[in-house]
Amino acid sequence: MVTPEYVNQISGPTDHFLCPLSANNEYRIDFHAFKIRAVTEEGERLLFEIRKDPDEEEPALSDDMDDSVRFIRYHFGPDFLNIPTIGTSLEFTIGDQPLVNFRMIERHYFRNELIKSYDFTLPFVIPNSNNTWEVIYTMPELHELTKQEIINCPWETKSDSFYFVNDALVMHNKAEYNYGQQT
Repeated sequence: MVTPEYVNQISGPTDHFLCPLSANNEYRIDFHAFKIRAVTEEGERLLFEIRKDPDEEEPALSDDMDDSVRFIRYHFGPDFLNIPTIGTSLEFTIGDQPLVNFRMIERHYFRNELIKSYDFTLPFVIPNSNNTWEVIYTMPELHELTKQEIINCPWETKSDSFYFVNDALVMHNKAEYNYGQQT
C-alpha cells in the first residue's frame, strides 16, 4: 500500500502512476477549476487558470483511459522563479462519501533532485459538496545558478501530486514545467 510516509521518501519524480484511476471511484473527487496566483504585499496577479466547461459531460474515470487525463504541462516563464509566494485555488466536488483527512502531498524535482515538498490537509469534506481549497506556497530559495539551469532546461522540472483520504492513496497527478522565455 502506498502511504504518505512512502511518498515523502521518494527521491525523484515517479516514472509511473502509483494508483489506478479507479482508486478515486469511491469518493468521486472531481476537479473543476484550478488557479495559480503570485501573492505579494501589493496584491495578487493571475498566472494560470483552467476551468472545465460545466455543460460538457465527462466520461467516468476508468483504468482503461489514457494517463494523459492526470498529466499537465505548465509554461510559466523565468520570472516565476523570483516569486516568493504563490497562491492556488482548487475547486472540486465529491460524491456521497465524506473525505476524512483529505491530504495533498506535492513534491517538486529538478533533474531528479527534490527542490521542495509541500504537505496540506483538509480535516473533513462534506459529502455531495462543492469546495474550494486555497493553498499558499512559500517558494524555495534557489541559487541563481540553479535558476539559470532550470530556465535553460525546459520540462526537466517535474512534480508528483498525491491525494490521500485517511492515508489511502486515491489520486496521483503529474506535471512538467518550462521556465524558459515565453514567445
